[in-house]
Formats: sequence, C-alpha cells, structure tokens
Amino acid sequence: MSTRELHNQVMWNRLISVVEEQAVTLVRTAFSTSVREAGDLSAGVFDREGRMIAQAVTGTPGHVNTMAAAVPHFIADIGPERIHPGDVYVTNDPWKGTGHLHDITVCTPVFHHDALIGFFASTAHVVDVGGRGYGPDAAEVYEEGIRIPILKWADRGALNADLVTIIRQNVREADQVVGDIHGLAACNETGRRRLLTMLDEFAAADLDDLAEFVFDRTRRATLDALASVPKGTYRNEMTVDGYDHTLTLAVTLTVDDDGMHADFTGTSATSAFGINVPLTYAQAYFTYGMLVALAPELPNNFASLAPFTVSAPPCVILNARHPEPVAVRHVIGHFVTDLCLGAIAPALPDVVPAEGAGALWNFQASARSASPDDPRPPVEILMFNSGGTGARPDLDGLSATAFPSGVRTMSAEATEQVGPIIVWRKELRPDSGGAGRQRGGLGQIIEVGPAEGYLFEFSAMFDRVENPARGRAGGGDGAPGEVELDDGTPFATKGKQTVPADRRLIMRLPGGGGFGDPSERDPAAEADDRHQGYIT
Repeated sequence: MSTRELHNQVMWNRLISVVEEQAVTLVRTAFSTSVREAGDLSAGVFDREGRMIAQAVTGTPGHVNTMAAAVPHFIADIGPERIHPGDVYVTNDPWKGTGHLHDITVCTPVFHHDALIGFFASTAHVVDVGGRGYGPDAAEVYEEGIRIPILKWADRGALNADLVTIIRQNVREADQVVGDIHGLAACNETGRRRLLTMLDEFAAADLDDLAEFVFDRTRRATLDALASVPKGTYRNEMTVDGYDHTLTLAVTLTVDDDGMHADFTGTSATSAFGINVPLTYAQAYFTYGMLVALAPELPNNFASLAPFTVSAPPCVILNARHPEPVAVRHVIGHFVTDLCLGAIAPALPDVVPAEGAGALWNFQASARSASPDDPRPPVEILMFNSGGTGARPDLDGLSATAFPSGVRTMSAEATEQVGPIIVWRKELRPDSGGAGRQRGGLGQIIEVGPAEGYLFEFSAMFDRVENPARGRAGGGDGAPGEVELDDGTPFATKGKQTVPADRRLIMRLPGGGGFGDPSERDPAAEADDRHQGYIT
C-alpha cells in the first residue's frame, strides 16, 4: 500500500467515526421513540456533487439509500448560488426524500476556508405530520399530512421562523415534530464540526481526493462481487395481501458487465389506498438486498449503489406517482428485498434465504378519552414490531427481527412511557417458523390495550395474513399473521379502527419460511426447539 493509499485509509476510518457520531447525536436528541428506541433514521456525508461518501451503520436501508438519492435534489432545488455557510435545508417530499411524508430529511452544507466541500444529511421518522395520521386510508397524498418542499430551515444561521410556525400549526404533536427537526439539524452540525477538525488535522483542503479513493475501491469491489451472479435474466413473483385485494409483485433482473437492473413490469397496479411505493423506495430495498447477498462487507456509498438500477411502468404499485397516497409505503416496499433475492436464488442457492415476514407490523394509536366530557387531548403512540426472518441455507431464521428494514423493536417500557397504552403480553409465537432443515424465525404475540379511561383510534398496517412467507428448497411456509380483539372480534389488518376502552388487541405476527427438507433437520436442533418452546 502506497503512502497516499495509507493516508486515505486512515482518513476513511476517521470519516466513519464522524458519521457514527452524527447518528448518535440524532438518537440522543430525538423526541420520537421511533428514532430513540428503534433506530429509524439515517445519517451520512456527501461530496460537493451530492454523492454519498459514507453512511452511519445506525439506520435503515429505506432511509439511507433514499437519502443518498435526495441530496442532489437539495442542491438542484436550492440552487448552487443560494447555498451559504450556516444554511440548513429540510423536506419530507415523498418523491425527493424517502417515499412518504412521515420522514423528515435535513441537509447541511459544509464550507472549509470559504469553499463548499460537501454536505451532511440525516433522516428521521416523526410521530405525526397532520392530515389523517399515519395510516393507509387516504386517497391522495394531500390527505396524508403537510408536505414540506425543499426549503431553508435556516438561512445563513437564521432560523426560518415562518416555516417553523407553519409546521407547528399543521401537526398534532408540534413539540415532538419540531424538536426532531432541530435534532436532525444538530446531528448534521455535529458531523460538520467533526469533519472540519479532521480536515485541519490531516492538512486537507477538501474531500475530493478521499471521495475518489473510496469510490474507486468500492466500485471495483462491487463489480467483482456481482461477477458471482452469472450474466443473464432472472425472474420472480410474489403474492402479498394488499389493502382490499391481493397484489402481485413481479421483477425481472438483468445482469451484465455494468451491473444489475430490476424491472417491475408485471406488478399490480397502484392502489386507491396509501400502500403505494415511490420508485426510489423500491430501488432502495432492491439495492440493499443485492448488496447484503453479494457483498455484505462492502461500505454503502455512491459507488456501491450505482451499479444497481430500476425501472417500472408508471401505473404499478412499486412506481407511485404524485398525488397517489404513499403513507405506509413500507408495507409493500419491504417485500422488494425478498422479491429480488428470490429471483437470483437459483444462481446463489447457498446464499439466498427463504422469505421472511418482510414488512414491519407498525401501528399508530391515537389514544383518546373514553368519556366525551373529558377534555384531555389525544396522544399519538407509534410502535414498531417484527415477525420472523426466513431461514438461511446454513442457519435458522431470526425470531422477531426486522429484515430488511433493520429497525429495532420498541420495548414495552419505552412504548408505555410515551402515552396511555398497556402492553399486556409480548412473547415469541410458538410454531410460527416454517419447518425445514433450517427453521424459519418465529413471530411474536403482542397484546396491547388502552390505559384506564382511554380508547384507541388504531391504524393497522399489517401484511402476510393471507399470504405467508414461502419456504425455499423444500422448506415449509411460515405461519400467517392473525389480528383480533381479545373477545374474538375480527380486526381488519389495514386501516383505522377502534379498540374500545374495555378491550385489548391481540396481534400474532407471521413467521419466516423454512429452508431445506424438514426431514434433514438435526435431531438435536429439533429437540432444542421443543425444549425452548419454539415448536409444540
């Protein structure tokens, strides 16, 4: 390794520390439990052209990979001539950000010796953006909440008080939402200061040389990893529940010397409800799936993302267009990873796992007084929950684990702390993992209800109830999900409903598919499953 290469390697390691500190600052300053407890965020540093150089490990693919595409939009919409030291920019535009209004993305330019050298960006899911609230019931994006175009949150260090007022007047949890935007700006500022200290320490004027070093190494390594997939065309289809009818997701993958392209022709049409997916979000989870299968040790940056491209007809559910509703785009978007992995499974039988639960079982509960004479304002409560992942060729699936999103499940204690909700039960769901040589991961059983004196207006956004995760290579399917009230009353899997004051909601989350012939399972592993209560 040459002196220059060694120098850049040391700077690269330091840059990773910078973005990790950036993300930690966001976690520590965030108001929303989805950020503090679940890590539903992203943070990264970009060069002056808006190309992502490095991202924090903390974060989700849906946030990170859409944020990587968002920064060029900030540069274009603000205009190079209007980018100044002390600026901070903000948006939640679904088509220029992360795919729905509930994610706020903040971008901060970095100047060194009066010259623009790059940007920091970060994203976080906020508890409320007004409108109908977090759920799939809207017919247009206009109903889903306030849409913030790319604007200056701060102009040369001066806070845009008018924008703050507009946001505060259009959301239910104003302190939390505005506080989270300040937290995003603060985490970018932490990154900016640490980066300038690093540049001065290494006597570097800008990031150009380091960025080219990182991009060159990453590009070559990514293409080398892609060579493990034989050139050609691969196809797969998946059936998922949808809102009011079953949906088909289809992909055709084309692999050539330049990379991999995913085309979603054959996918079902867009929905009248907010489960539609902007293409940038579908691309984020396609790219993530390919990188974790082919090159899990590689850094995620502009050069590793560039070889993976997507296309889709304009009217399919994986290519939503304005003003189609997109509030819970994750419900369908998270399936893109398993959809695309399934396409290349014949070429990589020892790598690709069985299908998993896929979409998070998020819910938003608006806790309201059960008495019409009680003036207490409603409280917004958001909780993330995960089913089981698919079994891997050599290992069992992971239980109650979010794949592909990677977010952590919120603890019962943290959820109960933010509002009048009681988590009565939260345990692994026996017999929910698909049988196989390797068993699928287990789902959970979660029982929740309003605290005394309250009822819930509950927004469900669940899938894999009618269409469970499929096993692979002879493995069995995972158990489908189930939702009902504790008195046996059926509960719809999507949309806003009421959990009465005297009732509890029981959610049985889906399990992951099994891998391989169940008759080949190690008897000791099966005996341990019975001992642990995983199977009965």
